[in-house]
Amino acid sequence: MGGIALLARERGIRITGSDANVYPPMSTQLEAAGIELLEGYEAAHLQPAPDLVVVGNALSRGNPAVEYLLNSAIPYTSGPQWLAEELLQGRWVLAAAGTHGKTTTSSLLAWLLEQAGMAPGFLIGGVPANFGVSARGGNSDFFVVEADEYDTAFFDKRSKFVHYHPRTLCLNNLEFDHADIFPDLTAIQRQFHHLLRTVPGEGLVIHRAADTALDEVLAQGCWTPQASFAVDGAADWQALPVTPEGSEFDLQYGGQSVRVRWPLLGRHNLENALAAAAAAHHVGLSLEVIAEGLASFQGVKRRLELLADINGVRVYDDFAHHPTAIETTLKGMRKAVGDARIIVLLEPRSNTMRGGRHRASLPATTAAADQVFWYQPPGLDWDLGDVVAASPVSAALATDIESLVTDVVALSRPGDHIVIMSNGGFGGIHTRLVTELQQRQESQA
Repeated sequence: MGGIALLARERGIRITGSDANVYPPMSTQLEAAGIELLEGYEAAHLQPAPDLVVVGNALSRGNPAVEYLLNSAIPYTSGPQWLAEELLQGRWVLAAAGTHGKTTTSSLLAWLLEQAGMAPGFLIGGVPANFGVSARGGNSDFFVVEADEYDTAFFDKRSKFVHYHPRTLCLNNLEFDHADIFPDLTAIQRQFHHLLRTVPGEGLVIHRAADTALDEVLAQGCWTPQASFAVDGAADWQALPVTPEGSEFDLQYGGQSVRVRWPLLGRHNLENALAAAAAAHHVGLSLEVIAEGLASFQGVKRRLELLADINGVRVYDDFAHHPTAIETTLKGMRKAVGDARIIVLLEPRSNTMRGGRHRASLPATTAAADQVFWYQPPGLDWDLGDVVAASPVSAALATDIESLVTDVVALSRPGDHIVIMSNGGFGGIHTRLVTELQQRQESQA
């Protein structure tokens, strides 16, 4: 929704917004764009009546602002519908969909096109460091969008991505997620097949090879040419790692091969790179140009983003909130840092996590770490004690942010890698931890 606001502001529209507990990097983006943000959802925020209200999918019937909106007959729409009608008409849309990697893949793709001089527009659910913003209108026919399967709005329960009508579609992977709105994987697959139905016959569907859930979606019917990708496996697009952590690899397609050296880590990011490369090639980029773009990619905020290096203690921020994402991120880091100690601070915050759907699989996800602090956030519907007890590595339960920061600072030593994992603000722990580490260093100087 913040990205939608930025796109509308770029078009000269006066924008105000209502939200709760907004945190960086989106809060700082909105402030820099001069967009007034009002805390909470009050009827007064819609007085005087705006020309149009764009409603996010976090709001439901019974919300004071929603009820006032409906009673006052103010025109309204959803973010995806506004985007489709105002910016995507007549453009070549490149969409990145899937359970994991959407933000990184769409960020990579936007940067590859930018480096090739194609000036794409984009809407991404994160902030690519190369751009510094999560959305822009662009100056070409190309538009890159992170295509989310979550529902559109309280009045439109279809997945957001059915609005985008991509010509180039990346399907990164598919697992069960969003237990708050989907009863099972089959329900998610149905939405993905709705998406496939919107891709033109002259387009391209790019998909991860040997992904059973995606294969089942494709088997329901696909009317578009396909291209597969795999790391160390049979596929149209292949990545062959040269280094264990994946910072150097051979990108192969159509009998051609090019060596890529880039700053990202892990097998999952190699898959993201393959999806983005295949999509960029579909609009005309050569493997050589793609390799140059990958090499200059600076990552995405909150995707294993290095926040600080304080006397050899490195602190990272990561958005991982699904068991697979947690596990693959930590495995990639382990390959990169060798025997160095990895300390993880993890807040299970997503709606699916809060419902406890993944609780049985959580302990094993942190096996690549040395020490894990599981934070029990307010409102979590179940006790994390069982996860701590079943942990394959040293683990502790935390219920207070201040005490958690104190414990981590006391434990940390030069050479450590501290990874903070949450899809929310985590009580501002990022700033607090960095500040405490800096104060400790100053007191010891």
